[in-house]
Amino acid sequence: MPDTADRSAFSSSFDYRALGDRLRAFRIGASLQAEDVAAQLGVSRAVVYRMEKGEIVKIETLERLAALLGTSMASLLGVEVEYHPTVLGLMERMRQLEQGSDRIVSHFEPISLLLTSDRYLGYLRQMLLEASPRDAALAPREADIDEMLRILAERKAFFEQRRPHIVSLIGLRELERFIHTGLVGRLDLPEALRTERIAAARHEVGRIADVMENEPIDVQIGLVDDAMPASTFQLFSGPSHAVLAVSPFRFGELPNIRNGIATVSASPEAVRMYRDMIDRLWKQAYKGRAGADKLRRLLERMA
Repeated sequence: MPDTADRSAFSSSFDYRALGDRLRAFRIGASLQAEDVAAQLGVSRAVVYRMEKGEIVKIETLERLAALLGTSMASLLGVEVEYHPTVLGLMERMRQLEQGSDRIVSHFEPISLLLTSDRYLGYLRQMLLEASPRDAALAPREADIDEMLRILAERKAFFEQRRPHIVSLIGLRELERFIHTGLVGRLDLPEALRTERIAAARHEVGRIADVMENEPIDVQIGLVDDAMPASTFQLFSGPSHAVLAVSPFRFGELPNIRNGIATVSASPEAVRMYRDMIDRLWKQAYKGRAGADKLRRLLERMA
């Protein structure tokens, strides 16, 4: 029988902090406050916060949390794919992953929010309200939209402060549609408003051209003149992790934050397959000054 010293020397390899991060992301995705979860579990709000900071959680409590948050034990434990049915939960999870990553490779349609101007989030709020179903019972709550925008603003601020290495793949066909349509949530807007939103979209594309021409050390952009994946993705890499997030949600023109299931996975096979695709797309992409010239010619042609 092992003695007391043997038992005290045991060190768990399980990452309880990562479990706490997932708990928080699923709670936010379920639009629940910590006190809501505490009331359901019959514990204090402080206990919920401690669990989200990585305190050891009993299996029975995890089972109750999974049922309450509408997910599975496997997703909470991170032993297979995490499924996120709400954009709020996904945005919080991505914020967590970005903070621990040195390199982020992404494809967003049409462009990564981390590379947009300071005024883009204001336009995004307007687009999301415009895109909401006209039936008020089906429309997202403004509070949820504002919470999502708060998380996005926090992610952008973190990027500006820490400056991880970002590689962004952008589809030229998606950019062309973006310029043509403008920053709109629906197409039946007044003509003057459409004109303003098209100008805003052109501003964002011009900004990307400037970034490509200046070639900052922490940002690489590749323009791909080919069909891009239907889902957006981000590959987060750090000293001890590589995690893939794939999302059906989009934040460009005619945005979608309501319908779809996003996934987060550390599966070596999934990471490898996406890395292979990224390498292939990057090799054929326009980069640097050549990419900037390509974008400016596109803007001239569509003026």
